[in-house]
Amino acid sequence: MTATPDLSTPEEILALMRIFYARVRADELLRPVFVDQADIDWDEHIPKIGAFWCQLELGIRGFHGNPTQKHIEHSAVEPFRAEQFGRWVSLFHDTIDAGWAGPHAKSIKARAVMIAKAQSRLVPTAEDWSGPDTASTG
Repeated sequence: MTATPDLSTPEEILALMRIFYARVRADELLRPVFVDQADIDWDEHIPKIGAFWCQLELGIRGFHGNPTQKHIEHSAVEPFRAEQFGRWVSLFHDTIDAGWAGPHAKSIKARAVMIAKAQSRLVPTAEDWSGPDTASTG
């Protein structure tokens, strides 16, 4: 029996990003934000967001950017709704639960909740999303 990976390597985090953002692009609530409005270059975005999570979780330097500024720009066109933050977190957690388990997976899930909460407050046009208590993201 093979052990379940724990998102402890850059390769695993990049795999998570590929799977997660494929699900985001197909999601009825998130597609308008990530595909229709943002017009993201996914070949560029996936490695960049992977570097973000590797830096945040694994301490591997390499991310350069300002996610909050990007969210402010996109939300100025069409304000983010609280339910979109909730769906993003739910989809993120479901994606992790489908393929990863362990301390890093749990930590990344908790970080995702904190990031969504922070972005909902830092982006002036976004609806505030209080989300679940990060202790319950297990």
